[in-house]
Amino acid sequence: MKKIALLLVVLTSVIIAACGSSEPEDIVVTLDWFQNANHAGIYTALDEGYFDDEGLNVTVEPPADPAAILGLVASGQSEFAFYYQPDLLQARQEGIPVVAVAGIVQRPLNSIMTLKSSGIEKPSQLVGKKVGTPGLPWNEAMLTTMLEADGVSRDDVEVVDVGWTASQALMAGTVDAIIGVYWTYESIIMDNEGYETNVLMPDDWDVPSYYELVLVTSEANVKDRPEMVEDFVKAFNKGYGNAAADPQGSIDTMIRLNPEAEIDEATDRAGVELLAPLWKSEGAPVGSFDDARWNTLVDWMKAADLLDESMVAVDAYESSLSK
Repeated sequence: MKKIALLLVVLTSVIIAACGSSEPEDIVVTLDWFQNANHAGIYTALDEGYFDDEGLNVTVEPPADPAAILGLVASGQSEFAFYYQPDLLQARQEGIPVVAVAGIVQRPLNSIMTLKSSGIEKPSQLVGKKVGTPGLPWNEAMLTTMLEADGVSRDDVEVVDVGWTASQALMAGTVDAIIGVYWTYESIIMDNEGYETNVLMPDDWDVPSYYELVLVTSEANVKDRPEMVEDFVKAFNKGYGNAAADPQGSIDTMIRLNPEAEIDEATDRAGVELLAPLWKSEGAPVGSFDDARWNTLVDWMKAADLLDESMVAVDAYESSLSK
């Protein structure tokens, strides 16, 4: 009996030791752009050890090619990525098997901007003016809706493709307004250069309110690694909750964890104060989704010929992970 008891003690010790020595799971997260205030929450989660607590060894990387982000996730080269809700829906329509698992920024950041000196404060004042766009159908559809909400039409303005130099075009006077720019980023940069702006919010002019940034993963991860996805989302949302409570501290952390990155500190410190209230919705947990908002956006995108009738909103996200 003593031998059996001793054997049981030894076996129990081996099992405990094996459990305690299990290796953390390596996770790669791809950002949507270079490091900026939008990403403060994930760096807070890293610094506070929230991913470590879930047994996850997380590496965060800016994208080498922003156009390839979803491909990295779909192929398993990245487990998660930051992306944009409207673009995610269009990608799914093209057959890319990715889904959103957390809402990061809970309101549109995209906007129409004009110089304050122009006096243009509403869409109807753009009649006869030049509007610079990145040349993307999504942005032009937004412009059309905003104009029509104020009683004018797309034909009443001249649309100019300015690519990714929108801010420069507005400051130079090449165009009278721009769209496809973030009021939490470009407006700050222009203001710092002495160009005060007016910001026309799309959801004030009949564009459905949507999630500017979402966290995405592959359908395969949701199906085959549900516990990993759930653990990651839990830690991720906790990081954003803490960042929302201490915005400037989250920027301190982001800068400290990225010593070699070219972070625009002045812009990000101002931007995080605008973003922090958008990382949560009133009465809802950080990272959560609202079914109605997904459905409304899909319906609007279908009406604007940005999606076809086959798209079903609920297929594009996993709301249960954020509740």
